[in-house]
Amino acid sequence: MSPSGTEVLRQIKSRIGEVDPAVVREQVSNGAVVVDVREPEEWSAGHIPGAIHVPKSYLESRFEGAVPDRSEHVILYCASGNRSAWAARTLLDDLGYEHVESMVGGFTLWKDRGYEVETPRTLTAEQRERYSRHLLLPEVGSDGQQKLLDAKVLLLGAGGLGSPAALYLAAAGVGTLGIVDDDDVDLSNLQRQVIHSSERIGVPKVDSAEQTIEALNPDVKVEKYPVRLGADNIVEIISGYDVVVDGLDNFPTRYLLNDASVRLGIPVVSAAILGFEGQLSVFKPYDGPCYRCLFPVPPPAELAPSCGANGVLGVLPGTMGLLQATEVVKLILDQGEPLIGRLLMYDALSARFTEVKVRRDPDCPICSRDPQSISDEEMGVFPDYEAFCAGAH
Repeated sequence: MSPSGTEVLRQIKSRIGEVDPAVVREQVSNGAVVVDVREPEEWSAGHIPGAIHVPKSYLESRFEGAVPDRSEHVILYCASGNRSAWAARTLLDDLGYEHVESMVGGFTLWKDRGYEVETPRTLTAEQRERYSRHLLLPEVGSDGQQKLLDAKVLLLGAGGLGSPAALYLAAAGVGTLGIVDDDDVDLSNLQRQVIHSSERIGVPKVDSAEQTIEALNPDVKVEKYPVRLGADNIVEIISGYDVVVDGLDNFPTRYLLNDASVRLGIPVVSAAILGFEGQLSVFKPYDGPCYRCLFPVPPPAELAPSCGANGVLGVLPGTMGLLQATEVVKLILDQGEPLIGRLLMYDALSARFTEVKVRRDPDCPICSRDPQSISDEEMGVFPDYEAFCAGAH
């Protein structure tokens, strides 16, 4: 006669070891990893602060991503302590984890003891459906999607680079998108600026972009800045944003952006395009080099003509703008390896990417300074970058 389910569970519990909630509270401060194996609805109703959420039904596919080190001390819990015991056996026998325990009495006993409980903000039913493919990714999940919804990203330009970046950031659920652009939609824009349309020719680009974004995702709030970015307004405009997407087309404003973003500690995802070639990097203040470390002085005008003078392949800004959007999402989620200290160059004709390391200049006049040394009065005062770029050669 085969043993009953109750007897099997008893044997599992005696083998894996159980730990009291009081001990769990102590072990968390000692580096133990606490994992909630309940279903998403249970997790959303409340969980142990600091716990990781990996539903029991996804252990085999997600647990290694959540806890890559198999030697970690792992404590599992569910509602009453039964599912977590079965899950512990799976981790020990099938996935090779070395030190796994189950919490006695589960979350029910934890709450009955009056221990602290964290209740996360929850996604609506419509949001769970809209972002369902994100929720399946352990690197995103509900917590990551909430980070995206809470994020504020500023796009400098609603042109070739800003258009695809804005579309995909909106689709991803970035909650606030600021758009800086003082131009109107022109027929010549439509070959590459995909956020606009023929019927909007003559409409301010910020208004056209807002219409497209609102139709795509009503979760997204659009902040419009139909102005030219300059020394007199840059600090006020970029302050409060988590990331800036640089789609600028001139060197003076790029140097101005670098100066201001370093002072304010705001990362910039920067891209440039010309002809069939593009380049991309992430400038995160004090974590890596800044734009001035990469370009101490602007290149000669003949080596950096504008797209209006030299032309650009229509799909190229789509490629680079989507890469910018990807880097923004990585920064918001704190996942992967952003392009900090790396310059990625793309040649569309050969379909080849080349990467170059960029080191932080210890003598850089911008990012080598102690940020604490910048006074409030100095924060909004900038050099004349028009003169700097004109006199560089």
